[in-house]
Amino acid sequence: MFKWSGLSQNKKFVGFDNFKDLFHDNVFWMALLHNAEIFAIGGSIILILGLGVAHAMQGNGRFTRALRSVYLFPNIMSLVVVAVLWQFLYNPRMGLFNAVADLFGKQKHRLDILGTPGTALPGVIITFVWFAAGFYIMLFSAGIRQIPEEVVEASKLDGAEGFVRFKKITLPLLWSVGRIALVYLVINTLNVFALVFLMTTGGPDRKTEVMLTYLYEQAFVNSDYGAATALAVANFVIVMAVSGLILKLTKNDPTGATR
Repeated sequence: MFKWSGLSQNKKFVGFDNFKDLFHDNVFWMALLHNAEIFAIGGSIILILGLGVAHAMQGNGRFTRALRSVYLFPNIMSLVVVAVLWQFLYNPRMGLFNAVADLFGKQKHRLDILGTPGTALPGVIITFVWFAAGFYIMLFSAGIRQIPEEVVEASKLDGAEGFVRFKKITLPLLWSVGRIALVYLVINTLNVFALVFLMTTGGPDRKTEVMLTYLYEQAFVNSDYGAATALAVANFVIVMAVSGLILKLTKNDPTGATR
């Protein structure tokens, strides 16, 4: 509730003016929209991928054992390493994706994924999915292992196999795990900072700006700590509100268990 540069001892009390300015700040709403896109698109891919891979890993084949040994690899890497690695992959001069396109001879122009407004955010989302998916695979795998063996055996005796068993047995019994996964996704996507900051710094033309990169800019570039802390409060309220809404909307367990 102060106008403060962060360096001076002089603070001017402005009441709710910082929140009023934030409400009318187009950059804030753009950043919030980008966070929502990361949650909606990246989160959907992560949930589908996590469920599918976790379900597939219940077998004992060679491919399944190999998958178990590598799916957490991106998650144990430093986020700085992940960001630098994918910057190289996206590099328009020596990146892997442009090199593969060159092999097929179908690329007339070098594609600068992180430097093009239309592809920068999808590029960040792909990196986020690659980095984060392992945790959710592990989460769903643990949930699947907790399903009673007699329930699985009974479904087999009833002829439920493959997708039918997944839809009728596995998915309903993973309801509580799914709620946890959704809340984690809200927290991770609405608080994403390091990956975006290291890869694009919110550019180009703010097309990858998210709430926390804008907070960083307000505090450490514009020296407007009042606006930055107001944004931090708004971010906290949004995360809590969305998490609470998800928990409320998903409280009715299809298996009939009370939550």
